[in-house]
Amino acid sequence: MRIGELAQRCGISTRMLRYYEQQGLLADRRDSLGYRRYHESDARLVQEILALQRIGFTLAEARPFVECLRSGHDSGDACPASLEVYQRKLAALDTGIARLTAARDQVRGQLAAALARRTAALAEPCCEFSAAEPAVPVRAERSSAAEGAVAIRAGESSAAEQTVPSREGQS
Repeated sequence: MRIGELAQRCGISTRMLRYYEQQGLLADRRDSLGYRRYHESDARLVQEILALQRIGFTLAEARPFVECLRSGHDSGDACPASLEVYQRKLAALDTGIARLTAARDQVRGQLAAALARRTAALAEPCCEFSAAEPAVPVRAERSSAAEGAVAIRAGESSAAEQTVPSREGQS
């Protein structure tokens, strides 16, 4: 079969198949006109590579599985070299899982501490005025002492008086 047929059958691009050739995972066979030609066994190799990549294997890690299939085995993991790759990959995954579990536990602890601090902060007043004391309405007025300055005076005022007057005539 030609490169386009193999690509379509395996669901990948022709460029990816050429890359696999460059990496030595597929044989570079050509017909008399120079077109790439593939066998049915090449489709099986590509399927093995893709299956391994879907579960996180690199092309270098897939190489022993491809070589195992090329040597005539029905399965890419029938050879000792493939089994060694499985063992190394499993150890790497276990290490990664342990690292992620430790990170998750650290974040969980920091979240619990932050929530505890937040709860404590909400229960205690954060300034000299206690939440139990009634709020004193504030009235803002323009001060004549300095242009543009605003004086804040505590006293009894309505909500409408809590706004700062606009600057009239100023640009």
